Amino acid sequence: MLRVLGAALLVVLAFTLAGALYQVLAWAVAVGALVFAGVVVWSLSTRDGGGRVRR
Repeated sequence: MLRVLGAALLVVLAFTLAGALYQVLAWAVAVGALVFAGVVVWSLSTRDGGGRVRR
């Protein structure tokens, strides 16, 4: 009986850790996308019509 309870606890722990890892990865992707979009907007806003960087 103790073995079954230990195995069930390990399964629950594995799913909990997998869910937490998924959540961290989802946040990392969202933050990365926002940073990338910010860099693209900044890059486009610092260029003139000829494609050269304004100085």
